[in-house]
Amino acid sequence: MSHASAADDAAVLAEPTVAVRADWTANLSLATLAVFMAFMTPIQILLPLQLEHIDPHGKNDALSLVTGLGALVAVLANPLAGAWSDRTTSRFGRRRPWILGGALAGAAGLSVTATQHTVAGVAVGWCLAQAGLNAMLAGVTTPIADRVPLTQRAQVSGWTGLMQSFGLVLGALITTLLITGVRSGYGTLAVLTVALALPFVLRHSEPPLPRALRPAFDARAFARSLWVSPRQHPDFGWAWLTRFLINLGNALGTLYLFYFLADAVHYGDPGTGVLILTVIYTLCAALTAVPAGVLSDRVGRRKVFVVLCSLVMAAAAVLLALLHTWPSALAAAAVLGAGYGIYLAVDQALVTQVLPEAADRAKDLGVINIANSGPQVLAPALASPIITHLGGYTGLYTTAALVILIGGLLVNRIRSVA
Repeated sequence: MSHASAADDAAVLAEPTVAVRADWTANLSLATLAVFMAFMTPIQILLPLQLEHIDPHGKNDALSLVTGLGALVAVLANPLAGAWSDRTTSRFGRRRPWILGGALAGAAGLSVTATQHTVAGVAVGWCLAQAGLNAMLAGVTTPIADRVPLTQRAQVSGWTGLMQSFGLVLGALITTLLITGVRSGYGTLAVLTVALALPFVLRHSEPPLPRALRPAFDARAFARSLWVSPRQHPDFGWAWLTRFLINLGNALGTLYLFYFLADAVHYGDPGTGVLILTVIYTLCAALTAVPAGVLSDRVGRRKVFVVLCSLVMAAAAVLLALLHTWPSALAAAAVLGAGYGIYLAVDQALVTQVLPEAADRAKDLGVINIANSGPQVLAPALASPIITHLGGYTGLYTTAALVILIGGLLVNRIRSVA
């Protein structure tokens, strides 16, 4: 092997130093938009509508079952896909094959879900969709750690993070205003998931992983690697726990939003209400995400921004706990969006700075992403009994505020990041 090729090989795993261009960020953001639009629109709108039609009296339990099983699949699929991505030696690179393959598999799962007429059938279809979409998610989250230098990372994370919120807005617009019917809503999401992934897959090359650098695969060692010891890597552990708690609080607050508007606020058209609140939420997130990312990169600090966003998000949850009115819901959406925008930009940049091994970036980010999907498993199990036995929606949103606050404060236990 020549010195030049050896240097090129090492560069695949090296810490990035060359700034990425605006079109690279834009196309990665489109792929991120695709995966989160496909994730969030069914959870917030299509699944509640579909399950309400299938089982009007058991809709709460049905939604908890379907979303909980789907999130359990996500917990397993994301780190597995990430680990296989780290070992992919395709001439197209490590990440792009998983982005495209995951998009196609996720679209197929959405199409299956659309045709179901039983709770069990919906659960199977949604689990298939989650498996594919989480393979795609493993592909779209890792390029920031692979290719973006630290001085640009929170800014790029702000753009891709904003797509998480914008995905729900675009999905809600499509499924409530442009497309009528649950089945056509799923079908449109399936087509858009693949279409929005293509610009990044087709336009941006990445260096392939040389076979000599591919981590050896041993099933037992691989299974053990999915556990990243918080004793050996404490900063990774605290970053994981911070993300888990903030996302758990957010999930507790948003999972039952459709039913909250219908049953507590008594809003006449809860589907449209979710859309209005999501638009406000996203606009406020857009106002804070990229500026917070730029400021974080400029001052070289992450933790203070995470603490700030947790305080703002908890305030929004308290507002929902105290007042069950449409004006208070509008105000809470604005406050929550502003806080979550800061979080999306800075937390992703922080996480990329505590990854244990360069060769396992996608797998380790997959483990971190369990802190995104894991709360989707736990939140339904917690939310339903809280609503039933611990004060209804007041108890639910009070719990959400406390969980978010604890998560934000624990970020201070991270030592290697300012």
